Amino acid sequence: MSCAMNHAPFHRLRLALLGVGLWLIAASAFAQAGTATAPPEFVDAAEEQRFHALVVELRCVMCQNQSLADSNAQIAVDLRREVLELMREGRSDAQIKEFLVERYGEFVLYRPQVKSRTWLLWFGPLALLLTGAIAVAVIVRRRGSGAPVPPDDSQEW
Repeated sequence: MSCAMNHAPFHRLRLALLGVGLWLIAASAFAQAGTATAPPEFVDAAEEQRFHALVVELRCVMCQNQSLADSNAQIAVDLRREVLELMREGRSDAQIKEFLVERYGEFVLYRPQVKSRTWLLWFGPLALLLTGAIAVAVIVRRRGSGAPVPPDDSQEW
């Protein structure tokens, strides 16, 4: 009987932990359901087209290589809402991009402007490709410039 009494506190502890775990799972599910946002309502098709064209060109500042249109992160939802508000205030696409660059830096643009700071970003891949092509051409020429060695008749394969 003493053995059964020793397991009773562990059984209660297990039940308590199970209850807390289930409560946390349910609470997180409700929290996520509460944060789901409805897609924005557009005044007309032109506004919708402009909005989608703009958010595709802007990068989510939290995600790796996702546009604002593709990202489900909360900051992307907030930025999409901000872009729509700026559009409705009458700002141009360039002004909206400039506003976001001031807040988040050039990273927010999928196509950053060509400036002295971004030359490496724009021309670096081309320079690497040309360097690689030149290196391959030099190696091929060096190997091909030697006269072919005639086969040795004494060796049989």
